Amino acid sequence: MDEKLQFVARRLAGEPLAELCREFGISRKTGYKIFDRYQECGVQGLTDRSRRPYRYAHKLPFQVENFILNVQREHSSGGARKIRERLIRRFSGIPIPAQSTIHAVLDRHGLVERRGRLRRRAQGTAWSLGQRPNELWCTDYQGEFLLGNHPYCYPLTVTDPASRFLLTWEALSCTKETFAFTVLERLFKERGLPANIRSDNGVPFASAHALFNLSKLAVWWLRLGIGIERIKPGHPQQKGRQERRHLTLKKEATKPAAANFLQQQARFDKFMDVFNNERPHEALDMKCPAEVYQSSPRPYTGLPDIDYPLHDKTIVVTRCGRICLGRKKINFSQVFAGQAVGIKEVHDDIWLVSFMNYDLGYFDLETRVLEPLENPFGPKVLPMS
Repeated sequence: MDEKLQFVARRLAGEPLAELCREFGISRKTGYKIFDRYQECGVQGLTDRSRRPYRYAHKLPFQVENFILNVQREHSSGGARKIRERLIRRFSGIPIPAQSTIHAVLDRHGLVERRGRLRRRAQGTAWSLGQRPNELWCTDYQGEFLLGNHPYCYPLTVTDPASRFLLTWEALSCTKETFAFTVLERLFKERGLPANIRSDNGVPFASAHALFNLSKLAVWWLRLGIGIERIKPGHPQQKGRQERRHLTLKKEATKPAAANFLQQQARFDKFMDVFNNERPHEALDMKCPAEVYQSSPRPYTGLPDIDYPLHDKTIVVTRCGRICLGRKKINFSQVFAGQAVGIKEVHDDIWLVSFMNYDLGYFDLETRVLEPLENPFGPKVLPMS
């Protein structure tokens, strides 16, 4: 508005319009338009005008919109689909609006009841005793700290509670699952596969918004036949032994911190060698962890193939986390992207979805929404037999 007033004032003072347009960065057509509006309407003509169209090409006739609203008010239990069927029977010779358009009309007038989002909160699982090596591994991020060259270091630890053996202590730059995959795969190749892995409910071990709070890392463990165990959310005392070990590790190898990741990893490796091979433990009758620990007899050979002979179809979940059945797309979960799931029709257009030997939920081809079953991973996750 102020710039338009300045433009008009200088034009009225006799300055050439072409020079004014160049100075204000507008075309001469726009300059003439501004000046003509001032001459027609005065200062009010310089205010911005509404860009709302004069008419809407596809606007619903008011009779149809009123019919939709009246039907919904009389039969509040119905929905857009049933209202559309009534429109087809009532009105002939006019285009019938789509179901989504009817739903939008109801929503605009406050006649759609919005359901609260169902959040499935994380739960702890039952625990194995972990009395023998490789019966249980515990993994966690120790807690970030600042290196000398100023990036943060996120140490990832994996331990064997039965032997107190420190399996790995990796200096990582973040908690992304890609780095955890790399570390754990190398560890599996060196030490074999454990029976169970226990973690907290944080990233990348769990996902708060995914189906059953699983993560891609947890799904990978299940594919390898590893049971997943989790502590209760908000109960760090349930991993007190691990937290106590983290305190020792931090005191011995991170204060002060090294200058960069390579130097910090060298400190970790040196301390691991001393901790495993030279440091006796009272809980081990003063033996060193390396004297008690043995590698797992279950070698890592990559992901085993899975099939579903008792299901109707085997479908690979898409990258966006969907199950595609013909032209129907059912939202499933991105943590299963690339994984094969089995589906079985248990009733007319009602399908059961299973992953390995776990039944996850049902969907129907009309709503295309997965209704999860009771969490099969809550009380205890056992590997496949």
